[in-house]
Amino acid sequence: MIKLQKHIFLIGFMGVGKTTTSKELGKKLGVEEKDTDTMIVRQEQRSIPEIFEVSGEAYFRQAETRILDTLEQEAPCVVSCGGGMAMREENVAKMKKTGIIIFLKASPETIYSHVKDSTHRPLLNGNMNVPYIRRLMEEREPKYQAAADICIETDELMPEQVADKIMECCLGQPMR
Repeated sequence: MIKLQKHIFLIGFMGVGKTTTSKELGKKLGVEEKDTDTMIVRQEQRSIPEIFEVSGEAYFRQAETRILDTLEQEAPCVVSCGGGMAMREENVAKMKKTGIIIFLKASPETIYSHVKDSTHRPLLNGNMNVPYIRRLMEEREPKYQAAADICIETDELMPEQVADKIMECCLGQPMR
């Protein structure tokens, strides 16, 4: 069993596999796994689309920052971050203070294949297509790259394989 010294934050575009990978990584490490979007939904007692519709994106982004403040007080764990978490420098500074940031990256086509049937992604409503996803990814990519301690390409990989790569990169612990 490996004892984590810091949180492991998974960042990247929506649909890249952060949540599934974080669950796998949590199991492999024997630590708790948390999803910031789930934490916000629980705290707000409403869905993300409802938060966006009623309170707006800026409110949601503040909720993300508050979640990072909460995580700072908790034992090191694996954290799956919402796709926009790394867009705010304040959030990146908080993540760097308490953990290591892993950028999970995939092609727009892979992302589309993962999200095409989703109805709970407010930023893609009415824009569920590869060109729009590519454009939004290109806007966010510099922020993801700047925030990341490590970048892992996930195309063609299963979540278990991505978790193994993270362990090898971060912890020097091959799983096989």
